[in-house]
Amino acid sequence: MASTTNIETATQAIPRPEHPRPDWQRSGWLNLNGEWAFRFDADDIGLSEQWQTIEQASYDAKITVPFSWVSPLSGIGDNRKGIAWYSRILRFDEIASGEKLFLHFGAVDYTAIVWVNGIQVGTHSGGYGAFSFDVTDAWQAGDVNRIVLRAEDQDHAYQTRGKQGYGETRGIWQTVWLETRASSYIEAVRIVTKLDGTIEISGTAESAGASQATLSFDFDGGRVRNEFKLTLIAGTTSFRTTIQVSEPRHWSPEDPFLYEGTIRLSANGSTDTIGTYFGIREIGSALFDDRNYKWITLNGKPTYLSGTLDQAFYPVGHFTAPSDQELQDEIWRLKRLNLNFVRIHIKPEEPRKLYWADKLGILVMEDMPCFWGEPDETARAAYEAEAKEILDRDYNHPSIISWVVFNETWGLFTKRDEVRSFLPETQEWVRSVYRWAKSEDSTRLIEDNSPCNWDHVESDLNTWHFYKNGYQILRDHVQEVVDKTFPGSDFNYIGGNVQSDAPLMNSECGAVWGIEGSAGDSDLAWQYRYMINELRRHDKMCGFIFTEFHDVVNEYNGYYRIDGSDKDFGYDAFVPGMSVADLHSPDFIVIDAPPCRTLDVGQQAEIALLRSSYSERYHGQTLRLEWELWYDSLGGKAVSSQGTQAIEWNGYGVVPLDNVTATMPSVDSLAVFAVTLRDSQEKTVTRNFITFDVRSGDSNGAYDLEGKWLSVPVSQYARHEWPHAWHALNDHKINGGSEGFVEYEIKLPAEAIAEGIGHIEAVFEAGAKVILVKDRDKSIEKGIDLDFMSGYTPDPELNPSTYYMTDEDRKPSLAKVSIDGQYVESLSLPDDPADSRGALSWHYQQRDNKLEEAGSYGYLHKVSVPSRLIPAIVLAGGFKLRLEVSGEIPALAGGLALYGRNAGRYPIDLLVRYW
Repeated sequence: MASTTNIETATQAIPRPEHPRPDWQRSGWLNLNGEWAFRFDADDIGLSEQWQTIEQASYDAKITVPFSWVSPLSGIGDNRKGIAWYSRILRFDEIASGEKLFLHFGAVDYTAIVWVNGIQVGTHSGGYGAFSFDVTDAWQAGDVNRIVLRAEDQDHAYQTRGKQGYGETRGIWQTVWLETRASSYIEAVRIVTKLDGTIEISGTAESAGASQATLSFDFDGGRVRNEFKLTLIAGTTSFRTTIQVSEPRHWSPEDPFLYEGTIRLSANGSTDTIGTYFGIREIGSALFDDRNYKWITLNGKPTYLSGTLDQAFYPVGHFTAPSDQELQDEIWRLKRLNLNFVRIHIKPEEPRKLYWADKLGILVMEDMPCFWGEPDETARAAYEAEAKEILDRDYNHPSIISWVVFNETWGLFTKRDEVRSFLPETQEWVRSVYRWAKSEDSTRLIEDNSPCNWDHVESDLNTWHFYKNGYQILRDHVQEVVDKTFPGSDFNYIGGNVQSDAPLMNSECGAVWGIEGSAGDSDLAWQYRYMINELRRHDKMCGFIFTEFHDVVNEYNGYYRIDGSDKDFGYDAFVPGMSVADLHSPDFIVIDAPPCRTLDVGQQAEIALLRSSYSERYHGQTLRLEWELWYDSLGGKAVSSQGTQAIEWNGYGVVPLDNVTATMPSVDSLAVFAVTLRDSQEKTVTRNFITFDVRSGDSNGAYDLEGKWLSVPVSQYARHEWPHAWHALNDHKINGGSEGFVEYEIKLPAEAIAEGIGHIEAVFEAGAKVILVKDRDKSIEKGIDLDFMSGYTPDPELNPSTYYMTDEDRKPSLAKVSIDGQYVESLSLPDDPADSRGALSWHYQQRDNKLEEAGSYGYLHKVSVPSRLIPAIVLAGGFKLRLEVSGEIPALAGGLALYGRNAGRYPIDLLVRYW
């Protein structure tokens, strides 16, 4: 960076100090992020009073650029729309004779007028496109200079807004910088790569006059080079050349190799140098074998897109990441999940994030931002101009494999006579935008409209959205879509248009909207596993996009919390070492069965398995499938049956394997059918599981316990006192909190007393119980009117489906156990969790589209009655068992939940064992 003195912020740290365009970087530049003077113009008097010329001291606030004036990091935090002015005084003298100086704005929402030293240097409209102005003639070298920007954001219906309701991006919201260029310079370059190493480069150069120039390309440490003469004319000169890379190394998520280097234009004794890079890769679709449907291909081979929807929202910076490290970490966290794909939702991403996707290896589907009004002439013109800016800026990123030009028909409806319609003329406009994008960029997959209304027009991808909950509902839905997808089908298309052989994939899925009033903040692990199984069992399917990467303002269905903290899916409790990453393996074992079935003890179950392969890594090898049916014997793992299966792992797609027959345990249990696929080096390829609720039919249950026992339903207590108490899951779970007690009167069988009792033990499942707002006042359980697309944020505790998924935030409690009024011990209840481990709380949900404490579970506890109390108990024929949570330690006054036979993790009620 050239040395300079920033008059106002020389001693202050610059936010987002890195160069904003690693893909297009000149060495002579100055980052202008940091403190700017700021002033709202509520009455729109700034232009008439010429605020671009008044003293900067008259600006009444300071703002931190590059953050939207609405965001906390801006220092303003004001949600108002309208007009605001920015002013910055600085000195920048590192401009060589004959050089040009450009002022760059990464993005300003929505219209901008810019002055330098009182001279208007340019205007721009559009909230997402980058723009720059030549300020050479207005700049005063050797003196201080003043930059003034007037930003106006009125939320007009024609503006491209996307999902800014999560947090507005008003005004400047990406990096501002100065850049020096030679008098003759490279304006733009497009790089197209071929798998054989052919690199096609086209571009334009700008020059003040005619001259001879040399254009050179130097990449990969000098191993990839080309140079040729170029005759420049006054104005714009186009050029085109080809470079041949020997032994090309293909870019992919597994090997994101970049050819880094420079492009130089030398003319009139000066040189313009651009630091950039490219990755050699091809994205497309192709027919394989005898199939009549295409698969998506990367570098000529089938690839399964395991992806997620990324709203790219940050609570403190809104659509501007607080740091470059945050952007890098996001790509790392995607890869940690074993995902290979991300859809950046209804906005072009910051170039720095695309850089990290290029560098670390994530495939990207990038959306064009939508407008929210009707598709009139003004909206169409504004959209088309901005779409071109976005495509031009991001064209060279190897990570981007697809452009989505519209989403869910937003902005495409016209209202006539109170009826909203996607009119035929609008459909033709969508087709024209698709074809424009295809003509501009034939190297990528173009999607006309990512639909939730079955309304494709013309597209390279046949996608659809679904938000369904419930295994059978979801299974039937996916099967229907697959069955109706074939060339010539009019399914999922509108206006007489029909399907081509475009690949079928899902472009949004999940359970957040498949529930009445949304799923609130609840477990997603249970549904996610069986959803992935349903998608992977279809040979025609090429991928999915799960909603979403991390929680956002009013959607709590992310893999991560909004702050990046982890959620616990609980899969490793079923298959050691398993995580959500196993479900994203390109080589996968599908268990073609429900997530849980109820069977009798000793019953046999035939389980269908499929292999799904979209990687050649193991083709030609023999892999080993290990399976076992196991259960928790109330204290340890017991294996009921097990086996192995050698699999010749050849070819792409979905192929049936030999069915497995497993025999259920002889006791009441939650049995787990777990599979692990291993390679010849014993490395785990993927894991999967399903469960069974195994029932004996005995009223007291059959368990791996010595002695005898009786089973007391948890709802059959004698007394309880809580500020808030209720039953759930059809009386198989009782809740109390935040402090209080529940007491049971245990009557021992007369024959047991007669035979003699020397030991008594209580076995039960208990957890803490966080009391939510909806729990304190049941009368508020009602439909919540939510404007989700505008980012309205209700309290998730009001949502009737909310039961917080297990995460890093623990909610502990401490329960004291007493027998006949005498203290016995204290039980640590570490949390009030909900995830896939709460299998019975999922299995016995009454309704698929409304959750009741779904996935919740507790911890297995065994409390021995002290021997000193047993004589009195025998004499009385029973005893009182009390579980109490006190408020003595407020941090541990987290209430109590007790789980019965059809709830939680263990298929038991309150068991009293004696011998």
